[in-house]
Amino acid sequence: MTSIDRRGTLRAGVGAALTGVLATGCTDGGPSPAQPAPPATPSRPSRRPRPASAPGPRPFPGQPVEIEHGPRDRDRVALTFHGHGDPATARAVLAEAERAGARITVLAVGSWLDTYPELARRILDGGHDLGNHTHRHLSISTMSATQAYAEISDCAERLRQLTGSIGTWFRPSRTQYATPLVSRLARRAGYPHVLSYDVDSLDFTSPGGPAVARNVVGQTRRGSVVSLHFGYADTVAALPALLDGLAHRGLRAVTTTELLI
Repeated sequence: MTSIDRRGTLRAGVGAALTGVLATGCTDGGPSPAQPAPPATPSRPSRRPRPASAPGPRPFPGQPVEIEHGPRDRDRVALTFHGHGDPATARAVLAEAERAGARITVLAVGSWLDTYPELARRILDGGHDLGNHTHRHLSISTMSATQAYAEISDCAERLRQLTGSIGTWFRPSRTQYATPLVSRLARRAGYPHVLSYDVDSLDFTSPGGPAVARNVVGQTRRGSVVSLHFGYADTVAALPALLDGLAHRGLRAVTTTELLI
């Protein structure tokens, strides 16, 4: 029995896994009621250190403006995720990747970060890349220059507010490849490269976890950049078999930055 077949049952259990993610929490440890209250002392405003700024975009000499894949001579691949949808599936994807020692790249939608701002730091704290996938995830290829630039810059500003940088990558919304106009606007916003991909997982069609895993493992080669999504339970179900299948072929999942350096 193959690794992918053994993992096929995960699809049925993904709901329970997501419930477990949602159930985590913390308790507030205050003073015991049996103890006397401590003497009053003058209060001072809390000054927490500001988090260090996240990595920003960087040029990769020798790489084209639009990057589809990395070097083919190293056993590395980049799993890139469109950041939107149910935050429980996002957390489940991050947890599964980290369990397997994988690092991923998340291209976040700005309006999604407006709703779930805590996920920006969660992604970075896991050692993953965080980038820009436009503000509203509309068809950027059909927009005017003014509209398209607003989509890129609004998401960049949201990332800057949350993390101190505009993110490491930009990927256009609802298209695999950027138009020349969108590429120019991305450079104007501060992104030297546009991030495309050479493997489409088709997880957004909800074909089932085993099908997603077979599709990715079967198509991925050294240096591949794979397109996946946070918002689908099939993606969570596919990840254990997908990562096992890549490892069996000697391929290691790293961030896109690590793929190219």
